[in-house]
Amino acid sequence: MSLPPATRKPTRAATARTPSARAMQKGQQTKQAIVEAALGLAAQIGLEGLSIGVLAEVTQMSKSGVFAHFGSREELQISVIREYFHRFEQEVFYPALQEPAGLPRVQALFANWMKRVAVELQSGCIFISGAVEFDDREGPVRDALAHSVQTWLRALYRAVVLAKQCGHLDADTDEQQMAFEIHGLILALHYEARFLKSPDSIERANQGFANILRRYGARLSA
Repeated sequence: MSLPPATRKPTRAATARTPSARAMQKGQQTKQAIVEAALGLAAQIGLEGLSIGVLAEVTQMSKSGVFAHFGSREELQISVIREYFHRFEQEVFYPALQEPAGLPRVQALFANWMKRVAVELQSGCIFISGAVEFDDREGPVRDALAHSVQTWLRALYRAVVLAKQCGHLDADTDEQQMAFEIHGLILALHYEARFLKSPDSIERANQGFANILRRYGARLSA
């Protein structure tokens, strides 16, 4: 009696070609396209200006189609915050990790941050505009904003701590204060450049960073 042929498990490639897998992939692509459009809108009109209806009009989808991907306006806003922070990490934080721990990494973080700010001076920063919109409004959107900013500031603080531990800063350096001052430079730059249209704001921010390094006894050249 002949044996039945062995049952073979479908390969990953075959699985990927199944209708359900294709539908899932298409759904993810559609959701990403909506988030991309929402990012652009949020930079112009703020997170509070986002709505299912506005995104439906921009993406030329039905309101029910957009709603199916997020379920609520709040979840749409949170998805935009997460994507914005992901891009911030990719452009600012992770490239700086390629630099040696210590002052070189602190300098790289600031340099990468300044590159991103140069773009945001035209498009706007969701973290800054979102802070104005949600500073006194409790809820998941505010929590997502605050968590993203706090995560970044903790990373900046750790970089300053490492710089002190490496002997690149004075032994009595207040790491929290130094990180606070660096963050303050970026906030001042946004205000000066976007609101007051000061033509030399970028140069002043760079000079401010050099002054901070000097004040805390930086021992490597900028």
